[in-house]
Parts: sequence; C-alpha cells; structure tokens
Amino acid sequence: MSEILVPLEGREACFRCPRCGRARTFDPAAFGEPPPRRFRLRCGCGAEAIVRLEKRRVYRKEVDLPGQFLHYVDGRPQGKGTMRVRDLSTRGMKLFVDGRERFAPGDLLKVVFHLDDAARSLLEKRLIVRNVNPPYVGAEFAPTEVLDKALGFYLRG
Repeated sequence: MSEILVPLEGREACFRCPRCGRARTFDPAAFGEPPPRRFRLRCGCGAEAIVRLEKRRVYRKEVDLPGQFLHYVDGRPQGKGTMRVRDLSTRGMKLFVDGRERFAPGDLLKVVFHLDDAARSLLEKRLIVRNVNPPYVGAEFAPTEVLDKALGFYLRG
C-alpha cells in the first residue's frame, strides 16, 4: 500500500490509483465530518492505498531565514523585533518570533529579510496575521503585495 497526497478543492478531492492510474473524485465528508486526515481507498482494479488529505492550496518551502519585523495594530506601531521565517509560500509565511510581542489575528506586520539565493535578494513584505501559536505566527501577504520575481524563482528552485 502506498500513501498519496490528495489536494482538496472545495468539497471534492481527487484520487489517482498507484497501480492502474485511474482517477476518481470523491467527497471526503463521506468518511466522517470533519473528514479524517488519513484513510484507505480501494480502486476498481482492486488496489488499495492509504490516502492523506492535504488542506494547503499552495506549496510551502521550509526555510530558516533571519529578519526583522514592525508590528502595527489599528495602523499604529506597537513594537519591533527580530524573527525567523520558518516556511514560505506564494500566499504567506510562518514566522518564529522569540520575544514578548503579543500578536492577534488581523494585526499588520512589515517584515524585512534576505532570501538565501545566490543574489541574497532582499524582501520587504506587508503581512496580515492569520493565526498565533506562540512562538509561531502564521501570516498572509497583504492584498496590496505582489509576488516578487525573486520569490517566485526561489520557491521553484
């Protein structure tokens, strides 16, 4: 038996048989609500696979990049400090913030850090805090942010 990552799209997921290659869409809610993260599926050819549901819509690259942040609440600066980017995607990032700074969903962060690519590309991004699990902060790029060429190439490499 093999494990297959199945990206969720809305309420549907797609399973591709490792033996015959046949694809089948299904509703994961049929396995319980909320659907389990792992379960077994059987293909019409008789092959079984252990399937893991993947919630993320985009690839996240694990990194360890030092940088600085400025923390804003209601448009006013609340603090600043050092942080480490722990993972990075085209939609946001996870930060490790070691300090006394208190974050809440909806707060704005401005972060500055260098990628570890050959050019040591400098990134300055505005983020909206989406979740806080100290010392980690999950944040999404602000709607005004565009995907830098350097970041796009970095995530592909």
